Amino acid sequence: MSSFIYQTTIYVLCFVCCLYSLMAIDFEKIIKKGKTFQTQCLVILFAMGLSYLVANFIMALMYKNLFL
Repeated sequence: MSSFIYQTTIYVLCFVCCLYSLMAIDFEKIIKKGKTFQTQCLVILFAMGLSYLVANFIMALMYKNLFL
């Protein structure tokens, strides 16, 4: 049960960090004008994908170091 809590916490923290860092990119210059909802969905999907990769990387490092 505690493993699930640790994994969920890592995923949520990575999502927040990735979403925060993706806010620095001005997607309005890339996306068509007036497509704000689609741009917000794209940023959220990018943050989800990036946070999944980062969280899995962090957990792989943690579990590899724990079992050495």
